[in-house]
Amino acid sequence: MATRIKTKAATAAIPQSKSEVAQAIRRLGDTNREFERIRTKMNDLIAAITEEFQAKLTPLADAMKAEQQGIQTWCEAHRVDLCGEADKLGKSANLVTGEVGWRVRPPSVRITNADGVIETLVRMNLHPFVRTRAEVNKEAILADPDKVRGIAGITVVRGVEDFFVVPFEATAEAAEIAGVVA
Repeated sequence: MATRIKTKAATAAIPQSKSEVAQAIRRLGDTNREFERIRTKMNDLIAAITEEFQAKLTPLADAMKAEQQGIQTWCEAHRVDLCGEADKLGKSANLVTGEVGWRVRPPSVRITNADGVIETLVRMNLHPFVRTRAEVNKEAILADPDKVRGIAGITVVRGVEDFFVVPFEATAEAAEIAGVVA
């Protein structure tokens, strides 16, 4: 029985000679530079749009923050009227134009000086509150791969090649260009 191997068809012309490869690299460099020109133009437009709208958005954000603080201050003062008696205090109230409410955040733990806290927990024999993390030391395996040879699940990968193309381009710093023009 024949085995059928599926491969993707080539989507680009494959150079047939060294000179065609050189031309392809030149075209790649041209395309890359055009890509960067367009991306730079796009980023310049985005920066201009951001600057234009930021000037309009900042005062609106400040107004919303002030409005919310005013609403919260009034609601805090009238919470019993809005939500009910103190012992049966509700968490939200529907008003004609919207809803206001209070939400209790879930408990959280804040640690300062983690090393000192860990030391104290260990000293007080509170080990369940301290995590120890075991992980494979890949650097040690790479340094001495013979010691782990044959262990299931460990493979030392060697000799993988990556192909790269770097079209030649002149580079110059802005200061160098300014010095040439001056």
